[in-house]
Amino acid sequence: MRIYFAGPLFTPYERTFIDQCAARMRAAGMEVFVPHEIPLPDPVTPAFIFDVDSSEVMKADAVLALLDGPMVDDGTASEIGIFWALMQSDKSKKGIVGLVTDTRVIRDRNMIDGKGINLFVRGCVEDVGEVVDHFDKAFEILLKWQSEIK
Repeated sequence: MRIYFAGPLFTPYERTFIDQCAARMRAAGMEVFVPHEIPLPDPVTPAFIFDVDSSEVMKADAVLALLDGPMVDDGTASEIGIFWALMQSDKSKKGIVGLVTDTRVIRDRNMIDGKGINLFVRGCVEDVGEVVDHFDKAFEILLKWQSEIK
């Protein structure tokens, strides 16, 4: 199963967490696209990022979206929207899992509607998947979808 791993990737901490999760998915036989793993041209352009990332979103069977931060990363929100739209016409696509590990969202806001995650983004994810608060929960969902493909 092909997974597009969306999420903020701008700090070493974000990249390390994504890398650890991707390694676990790969060990389970999933093909995982992680945007920060691609070699970048010099100079990097918006067209390059859009072409590569949108192509990979479209090839994916599922999206795992890291929703951490005071607000959902705008690139992640775009990738969620693109994949949701693809799912409307391609029933082979499995779904989107939103992963929230950020205590600003989980503890302080308890993921109550209207607080934490933008409701449009959350609605997009929950229309075709689920928002979870731990990678183990996301991994279980992805493993289930993977077993449905085989």
